[in-house]
Amino acid sequence: MTIAVLGATGMVGGRVVGEARARGHRVLALSRKPASEASEDPGVTPVAVDAGDPSAVGEALTGSGADAVVLAVRTFPADQEFLVAATRTVLDAAARLGIRVLVVGGAGALRSPGDRERLIAENPAYVPDEYRAVALAGVAQLRTCQAHSGADWVYLSPPAVLEPGSRTGRYRRGTDTLLTDADGRSWISAEDLAAAVLDELESPGPHRHITVVQDSAPKGARHCA
Repeated sequence: MTIAVLGATGMVGGRVVGEARARGHRVLALSRKPASEASEDPGVTPVAVDAGDPSAVGEALTGSGADAVVLAVRTFPADQEFLVAATRTVLDAAARLGIRVLVVGGAGALRSPGDRERLIAENPAYVPDEYRAVALAGVAQLRTCQAHSGADWVYLSPPAVLEPGSRTGRYRRGTDTLLTDADGRSWISAEDLAAAVLDELESPGPHRHITVVQDSAPKGARHCA
């Protein structure tokens, strides 16, 4: 496939690029400041694109031959307006071009284990106060996807903790409820999240909102939303 990755120099986006190339896919690496080393790989085409510029995003995708686009853009401190606008921009362009969209979103949009009426964004057991605005922005991002009538999209929520680690290729998959391991921990490495992204693109499942988790977490892991 040809996969466009918006946010290609970020923690998740960069690993999605690497995972895609390891599997033999071509990558259009879209970011505000493309990584110079990407130009050394003939299978990666770096393109300078501002996710907040609808014309630039549309131009980059038009004629690219992309089969799918991965939106892996996050903001901290939270910028909900930007995140929602960028998501709508990608959905609009993809719908026009017939390209599937995978949004790497936030854990905040998931339901709480044992209490499906309570979103993770509103549950302090999983989201500390300093991350609540980021978690709520993820909820707004999912709502933007759900309100879009024309795009073919899937929203991937990471577990409560997401950070750099190692690639094991082993994870458990669920739908719209936060997953935890036997010890109640909810964690995945960015490398294995990237593997999950490519697994979904290569073999799409039936659900539009999915999540993943690893079965063990290192001590001292940091919370993310």
